[in-house]
Amino acid sequence: MTTMFWRAAVAAGAALVTMTSAPRAQSPTAVTLAVTGRTNVAPWVASDGRFVAVSWGAAIDGKWDVYVATSGDEGTTFTAAVRVNAVAGDGRISGEIPPRVVLARRVGADEPDVIVAWNSKDAATGIRLARSRDFGRTFAAPVSLQAPDAAGDRGWHALTVDAQGTAHVVWLDHRGLADAKTAATSHTGAGHGSAEALDGVAMAMKSRLHYATVATDGSTPERLLAPGVCYCCKTALVATSHGVLAAWRHVYAGNRRDIAFGWVDRPGAGVTPPRVSSDEWAINGCPDDGPAMAVGANERVHIVWPTVIPGPEPMGALFYAAMADRTRFGARQRVPTLGAPKPSHPQIAVDGTGRLFVAWDEIRGGIRTAAVVDASAGADGALRFAAPVAIAPGGPTQYPVMAPLARGVVTAWVTGPPTAGVITVRRLGAGPASGTAAREE
Repeated sequence: MTTMFWRAAVAAGAALVTMTSAPRAQSPTAVTLAVTGRTNVAPWVASDGRFVAVSWGAAIDGKWDVYVATSGDEGTTFTAAVRVNAVAGDGRISGEIPPRVVLARRVGADEPDVIVAWNSKDAATGIRLARSRDFGRTFAAPVSLQAPDAAGDRGWHALTVDAQGTAHVVWLDHRGLADAKTAATSHTGAGHGSAEALDGVAMAMKSRLHYATVATDGSTPERLLAPGVCYCCKTALVATSHGVLAAWRHVYAGNRRDIAFGWVDRPGAGVTPPRVSSDEWAINGCPDDGPAMAVGANERVHIVWPTVIPGPEPMGALFYAAMADRTRFGARQRVPTLGAPKPSHPQIAVDGTGRLFVAWDEIRGGIRTAAVVDASAGADGALRFAAPVAIAPGGPTQYPVMAPLARGVVTAWVTGPPTAGVITVRRLGAGPASGTAAREE
């Protein structure tokens, strides 16, 4: 698509607001994406060369819709927002359940397809997916991924696309909890006061990781990947030439809620899928905070996740690891943060130069602040992190997400109070390297 088109599209009504620059900004200004008169939250961002798409949720009177805006110049300018969901107000949106977007390049196409998956809630709760073949100007009718009669709640999905343009989606599915509730009500199963109902592992077995694919010529039926998932932590999914890899928070024996992983072509992982790291975080409840993954050079998979460092005064922390081979991840490294006791909602991206970026948010001085740090690998294989910085001055800023560019990343986050949020987008580059490896825990 030509530069002239993008200028014309902006002039025709794309919502752009110039804001002050932040540390490490590649572009001198930021772009604000918002549907006027609505609360705008939960962004996601995807890139393909210079093409960028941002999805988010926008609410009015408590009803959520899914919107997408697209860019042909690495996120410097965007077209006007387009609604994706066909049923007005059917979105179910939050920071841990953002509408996910990916870009899929078709042979001979000048622009990539835009694919969006979101959590819907009207007569029932579902996962839906829609595709645009004209780079976000219009979307085809959405496809529902779960069985039509699926009971219970579901969400916390992840989306990726493979080299053939097939979309892969995983999500947490709680139809087992709905079945258990029905059984308890009819006195044929465990009630809420039973030992089973109070046991974290037993209850988690009723929550499951489900998976489906959608290609241009149709979709595959959903199937179970693993039972025993943590109820409401977001999932992660990446595609490689070896297959599609999923990561999620699992509930292991002793109510330990560590990050699990598995290849989606190997279903039936059972109750003990392999761990990314044996963090041994035992908590009787869901942290509402899951992992993120990215693929870098030589198709190496990188992962970042939140956990707690045990001790007399337990402290939240972010950790990073890289996949050593198809069966295991290497040793974890702690990601330096701004110093708050609970850094949350991590994201990760690897740019075209091989530099790695991690973004998250944490509460500083009573204000939630989005932050970022970048790193490169040293000769010993350990990452050398630059100093972490806040993404933008002021606040509150939260739920940052990233997509890689040839150099640096395009970043989106939520700015403003909960009832008047907007989505801010900016290109970020690498900061000055500290030369210090992250401390291993």
